[in-house]
Amino acid sequence: MKKFTSHTGITAPLDRANVDTDMIIPKQFLKSIKRSGFGPNLFDELRYMDEGQPDQDCSGRPLNPDFVLNQARYQGASIMLARENFGCGSSREHAPWALDDFGIRCVIAPSFADIFYNNCFKNGLLPIVLDEAQVDQLFKEVEAEQGYQLTVDLERQVVVTPSGTEFAFDVDAFRKHCLLNGLDDIGLTLQQADDIKAYETRRRQEAPWLFDAIK
Repeated sequence: MKKFTSHTGITAPLDRANVDTDMIIPKQFLKSIKRSGFGPNLFDELRYMDEGQPDQDCSGRPLNPDFVLNQARYQGASIMLARENFGCGSSREHAPWALDDFGIRCVIAPSFADIFYNNCFKNGLLPIVLDEAQVDQLFKEVEAEQGYQLTVDLERQVVVTPSGTEFAFDVDAFRKHCLLNGLDDIGLTLQQADDIKAYETRRRQEAPWLFDAIK
C-alpha cells in the first residue's frame, strides 16, 4: 500500500451530497478483484454522455463537459472536496480502488458512510472529516481560484489552504500509523513473518501428521 505522509494537489469540488458507491464505480464494472484498472470508469455515469459497458474502451467515449473532473481547470486533481454522506450505499471496496486508480489520494467531506470510510484506510486513501462550515469555505475558495491546491499533512493532521489557513482533523492513531507507513492488512501481518515461521516450524515438530497432506 502507498504511504500517505504529506500531499499537495489540485482540488476538485464535487458539489453533491449522498454520493453512493454505485455512482463512484457502477456495478457493471465490478469484474475484477485486482485493485487497478477502475480509474477510467470512476463516476462513469457522470463523466460520460453514453452508458458505459464492461471492457469498453473509454478513450473514444463522449465526455460530459459539465462534470467537474472533465473540466480543464481540474485536470490532474488528486484531492476531492465532497458533501455529506460521501460513499453511502453498498460496501464495495472497488469504490476507493477506483478513486485511487484515477489519482485521488484524499477526500474531504463533512461526513462519510462508515464502510466506505473504513475501506479508504485499508487502501491508502485518506478520508478527512471537516466541519460543514469549513467545507463550505473550501468550496468557495476552490471555485474562485483556478489551479487551487490544498496541502494535507497527515503527520500534523492539518489541511493547509494556499493562504496558509489550517484546518485540523481527527484520525485514529492506529489508522494514522498504517497510512504513514504504507501498511495494509497484509503488510501488518508480514511484520510478524518471523514469528509466524517459527510457529509453523514448531507445529511441524509437535504435530507432523497435520502437515502430511501439505507436501
